[in-house]
Amino acid sequence: MTTGSAEGDDGGRRLARRIAAWLTTVVAGLFVAFILTVPPDLTRITPDEFVRVPVEALVGAVLLLVLPARARGVAAAVGGAALGLVAIVKILDMGVDAIFYRPFDLVLDWPLFAPAIDFLDVTIGRAGTIGTVVLAGLLVIALVVLTTLSVVRLSRVVVRHRTATIRSVAAVAVASFTFAVPGLPVTSTSATAFAFDHAVQVREGLHDQEAFAAEAAVDAFRDTPGDQLLTGLAGKDVVISFVESYGRSAVEHPELAPRIGAVLDKGSRELREAGFASRSAFLTSPTAGGGSWMAQATLLSGLWIDNQQRYRNLVTSDRLTLPSAFRRANWRSVGVMPGITQAWPEGAFFDYDRIYAAADLGYRGPRFGYSTTPDQYTLAAFERAERATPGHAPVMAAIPLVTSHAPWPAAPAMVDWKDVGDGSVYRTMAASDDERMESILSRDPVDVRADYGKSVEYSLTSLISYVREHGDDNLVLVFLGDHQPAQMVTGQNASHDVPITVVTRDPAVLDRIAGWGWQDGLKPGSGAPVWRMSDFRDRFLTAFGPQAPPVQVPPGS
Repeated sequence: MTTGSAEGDDGGRRLARRIAAWLTTVVAGLFVAFILTVPPDLTRITPDEFVRVPVEALVGAVLLLVLPARARGVAAAVGGAALGLVAIVKILDMGVDAIFYRPFDLVLDWPLFAPAIDFLDVTIGRAGTIGTVVLAGLLVIALVVLTTLSVVRLSRVVVRHRTATIRSVAAVAVASFTFAVPGLPVTSTSATAFAFDHAVQVREGLHDQEAFAAEAAVDAFRDTPGDQLLTGLAGKDVVISFVESYGRSAVEHPELAPRIGAVLDKGSRELREAGFASRSAFLTSPTAGGGSWMAQATLLSGLWIDNQQRYRNLVTSDRLTLPSAFRRANWRSVGVMPGITQAWPEGAFFDYDRIYAAADLGYRGPRFGYSTTPDQYTLAAFERAERATPGHAPVMAAIPLVTSHAPWPAAPAMVDWKDVGDGSVYRTMAASDDERMESILSRDPVDVRADYGKSVEYSLTSLISYVREHGDDNLVLVFLGDHQPAQMVTGQNASHDVPITVVTRDPAVLDRIAGWGWQDGLKPGSGAPVWRMSDFRDRFLTAFGPQAPPVQVPPGS
């Protein structure tokens, strides 16, 4: 009895081991197939993507069978590690596409991790950021290890069942031709297409520095004397304000346009009553969802800055920017930068007479989300520092407004301009300096979109109110979006377009840009002209030069 019982126990254990081994092999196979077939775009992940047989797996099986025995283990391990890297890049593609509307660039996007970590630090705290980074590192290691172990295990099964493998590959090959339906193929080559697309992207990235150097070598205004620059704006205070995440969707998306459009329409009427006129159009930003500094550099330099390598090359060059052009023409040039909270060495490139970083603005109120200061306070601080003194020299200011920065928690309320003070008044409002903001990824997109809309309404209202309160015959305001918000707000297939508006009380200023074909009012319509953001610098300098040509620009150009 004892012997029979022991044999029964051994048999049971062997059966359990066989079942466990079989299940492990099945899980390994499904895991590998999933990585090979899953699209690198969250919106394309549908059930039909996973019912196809990945051709890459069949080719790999055949290669293992024809390789010498001693090379199979190495080939399987290398292939498994490579598959792990494919999985990592697909995850990066999903994340970058959700924010920037494009796949991850294996050559040019690595520097974006630094600002991403800074964003996490503000929105979820230092502990949460460290935890996120550690988990991401563990995920990378786990993926490479698991894919390597999975492929090695499957390779042994393939070799052990050589005949069955050959028959299976042949059967799938026949089925792919015999039973394929247009639009519903039996096999999938998505992993190959994915690798090819990134290979092309890598090649282009490696040559981008040369392409940028060629573009930067062309500068029609590099040697223009100061007395021949911006003569059409003589004596004017010129403010160029970037509204964070103010994209075309803000004025066209069905859930956003009614409220934001109402703010702009009301502002157009109020400014008109105060004697101001405005013209609006669209610019195509080089980025979307983030990368504000690249959009700002694009507009100010007249060069297309769509990656960090181009940005770094730009800020180490002697390119003429709008701030440096104004300074050369004897304006006082300042940058009011509430988003700058640490050393900003590249600020010297823009050639400002003075940079007001967050710590220089004297703000004593709470933090509203990612924003260091409410937009109304930023504008009030600029007014006190640069325009409040009677008879001050003409000033040009670049002012990025940051209240409408993701993740869009509660926006502050407008206050009377005389009550702004040092910002203590904002302590009576619900803010987020004492608690971490909830991730936009964990919130309902409808709620995120509504919160985004409220923050943009606040930013636009701040600008309109500033013009009404502090505007005079010498103020020229140019305000625009830096980029579209994340796709959670815009939806799929949104453009990179952002609105841009010029506001002034002087008809002569608008006469200078009559040939641009821009539309009346603060809100550009769907038929308004669309320019690349990099075109603005030269068109602006030309229009306000000594002899602005009355060239008619065709609508939509």
